[in-house]
Amino acid sequence: MNKAAWKLLQPIFILHAIIIIGIVGYMWIEKFNFIEAIYMTTISVTTAGFTEVRPLTDNGRIFTIFLLIFSWGSFAFALTRITQYIISGEINQYFKTRRIMKAIEGLQHHIIICGYGRNGQQAARTLGFHGEKFVVVENNPSIIERIAIEEPDLLLLQGDGTDDDLLRRAGISKAKALITTLPVDAHNVFIVLSARSLNPAIQIISRASDSNTHPKLIKAGANSVIMPDKIGGTHMATLVSKPDVIEFIDYLSGEGGESIHIESVNYDQLPVEIRGKSLHEIMNWKKTGVNCIGLKDVDGNFLINPPQDVVVGKGMKVIVLGTKHQIEHMKMNL
Repeated sequence: MNKAAWKLLQPIFILHAIIIIGIVGYMWIEKFNFIEAIYMTTISVTTAGFTEVRPLTDNGRIFTIFLLIFSWGSFAFALTRITQYIISGEINQYFKTRRIMKAIEGLQHHIIICGYGRNGQQAARTLGFHGEKFVVVENNPSIIERIAIEEPDLLLLQGDGTDDDLLRRAGISKAKALITTLPVDAHNVFIVLSARSLNPAIQIISRASDSNTHPKLIKAGANSVIMPDKIGGTHMATLVSKPDVIEFIDYLSGEGGESIHIESVNYDQLPVEIRGKSLHEIMNWKKTGVNCIGLKDVDGNFLINPPQDVVVGKGMKVIVLGTKHQIEHMKMNL
């Protein structure tokens, strides 16, 4: 049981404990049967003042005095705690957290974003454009407050992304990728280490501010390391030398290119009939209008605009370009 749930249920547990103590006490001290003990406990705890089952002994009267005092204090405590929860909104937060956890439990092959600053927010926006499901992990109170106002439906877990238990709650065992965009490189390294140990097959993309951190993140288990400042400068310079190309790439990856996709198709995803065949045979098999723009060989090398007679062998990937509908149709055929 988490801390919020315990704080909410604590008054109820205390009241139940008072009732149990009252029943046991009357049965032991006054030798009442179970029904008589429940009756006496009820009229004592509620201060209803009805007739006693039978006259009490001195020990029974002393026990009743203490039961009245403790029950009155317990009711006051419970009323104060519940009022506090209502005024502070903690009850709403508790049920909101339960709703979020239930939604996360139903996710498969989703993406975890650690950090919802500028980079994390942009990553979430792009993933949303392409229909990807994601969970955000954030610990900054000001960012959490902004999310509550601007994006109340966001699947947000409040806490430190370096906490293994929080990553488990985010469904890391079922996630296909993790993006960590924290401003402190050491925190990103720690998250990468944790994520790789919790899910060895997950794809990890990490932000880095210092170029010296790049090899450390790769060694920790990151598949890719992004340096926003370096990419931003390169992007701006390329806009000068090759503006149309960069604008086209931005179109593919941004909101305007929501229906345009570049995806890779593994050799194992190809139907048996065309495995080990030429690229020409593969692309013309139940043709869907998808275009091949590259190949990735078993050594990880890319071949851009490959010739049609190249043979696609085991371990290779075909990089294709097409609309969302065309690629979905292609996958159905495959």
